[in-house]
Amino acid sequence: MRIILLGPPGAGKGTQSERIVARFGVPQLSTGDMLRAAVAAGTPVGLEAKAVMEAGGLVSDKIVVGIVADRIEEPDAKRGFILDGFPRTVEQAKALDAMLAEKGIALSTVIELKVDEDALVGRIANRAAETAARGLPVRKDDTPEVFKSRLEAYRAQTAPLSDYYAQAGKLETIDGMQPIDTVTSELMSLLEPHAETAGA
Repeated sequence: MRIILLGPPGAGKGTQSERIVARFGVPQLSTGDMLRAAVAAGTPVGLEAKAVMEAGGLVSDKIVVGIVADRIEEPDAKRGFILDGFPRTVEQAKALDAMLAEKGIALSTVIELKVDEDALVGRIANRAAETAARGLPVRKDDTPEVFKSRLEAYRAQTAPLSDYYAQAGKLETIDGMQPIDTVTSELMSLLEPHAETAGA
């Protein structure tokens, strides 16, 4: 079971990823976590990434794909994995496809959580207001202004992945505005066949 979860910030990907991990026993792979681990471990691609970051540069798609390539060779990922937050662009998706093809494996499916972006902005604004009302600090990401800019970045860079994976016949969509447990139930129904074929 090798899956990608798509959806804008606040769509619930993190919550659903945790439930998929618990149900199927496959790891959730975060590029940020993988990057830090590769740098800490001093792997060849980790050292390359470290040099770029120390110089104040952005880590290239090639390096990120290299880190993913190393990570999915680890024992816990042999039965599959969830990619959340990667790929972010169509170019990254093409590089990921090429890397997986070299390994003789392919994605099982790509699942997009469809949400009403206006409702998401309202949800974030409410959460920020409730947090402030309790006298707690509001996370910078939880202000409507910052959240709107994250949504705009998602629309510009990541939303085109929907068409890319739809054309490849890999895309499934779920209404992410439903109750969390309903979304989970639909997700599990989509994933069960892939778990069986993966032997998970």
